[in-house]
Amino acid sequence: MKQSRRTFHLGFLVVFSLPLFSFDMLSSAGQAYADPVNDVALMAGKPARLLSEYNLFADGLKQTPSEGVVPFDLVTPLFSDYASKDRFIYVPDGKSAEYDDDDVFRFPVGTALVKTFSYPADLREPTKDIRLIETRLLVHQNDGWKAFAYVWDEEAADATLKIAGKRLPVNVIDNSGNPVSINYAVPNANQCKECHAHGDRITPIGPSARNLNHQFSYETGAANQIETWSERGILIGAPSADEAPRAENWNDATLPIDARARTYLDVNCAHCHRLEGAASNSGLFLRSSETDSVKWGLMKRPVAAGRGSGDHKFDIVPGKPEESILIYRMKSLDPGVMMPELGRSMVHEEAVEMLEEWIAQLD
Repeated sequence: MKQSRRTFHLGFLVVFSLPLFSFDMLSSAGQAYADPVNDVALMAGKPARLLSEYNLFADGLKQTPSEGVVPFDLVTPLFSDYASKDRFIYVPDGKSAEYDDDDVFRFPVGTALVKTFSYPADLREPTKDIRLIETRLLVHQNDGWKAFAYVWDEEAADATLKIAGKRLPVNVIDNSGNPVSINYAVPNANQCKECHAHGDRITPIGPSARNLNHQFSYETGAANQIETWSERGILIGAPSADEAPRAENWNDATLPIDARARTYLDVNCAHCHRLEGAASNSGLFLRSSETDSVKWGLMKRPVAAGRGSGDHKFDIVPGKPEESILIYRMKSLDPGVMMPELGRSMVHEEAVEMLEEWIAQLD
């Protein structure tokens, strides 16, 4: 039976009169929560001007979620110019997402998927000197999913809606100890639709069984995300974690490189390169479940790559990464050549190196 996520076991509690403030909610540990999530704002036809109007965070600066908003992460995330990401899901009380073994879960109306992008001053110290950049929302309203981007102010006191997108300069120390300037792009409304297109509608990309099926460090301890979502009533119909599919971490060198490469391409490319995606006319389908080697690029000629092919003849040439269009486009920063087209202004050097190694050992 589904339990309400707004039920608290307070034990012995003495209530005092507080003249200056009051707690809207109180956990058994005595933690104060912000107001409940503003379902009315989430479902409104016009998005809120300020992120705080949704009451998704008890503390935005610390990325502490409000009650009912659950943090999560992905086994292999989408690359976004080395940005750190904090992810959260909110499913209205009394509703649940439906499990899907092969694709993203079927989330009920009222669901909000929340993703905050940030950078540390030094990428080698990811938990220090954090600068919040933007928070993106995917909200499932009555007429479908809506995407909104909110940019944080310098004090990280609140974030403001940016329908038209925005470019933000970000200066960090990279993993080699060198200063790097990133031309960070906040997407506009149309760009959100391009990446999240599934046929003629918008849909989430990341939260699938295979990409959620691993341990997450909750405040109460580490636990499997699929099983935790099921226990909290966020998800119904899921099998045990052992029976659910599981993606490989592309960055784990102890795992088979074929699985790492196919997972990386699935997460970073297959939202467009699939039958229902924006790049379906390319004939290149990069879902990890695709079994036809030609469809996932092996000795496949491009349909209409134009100068994006770099005069190469095949998407993936076994044993020859230097002749593979896939590697050529991932290394490029030319807007007419680079892949993915959106979401990056830098080359993901470590991933390219891994994919080159993968192609080099293909027969």
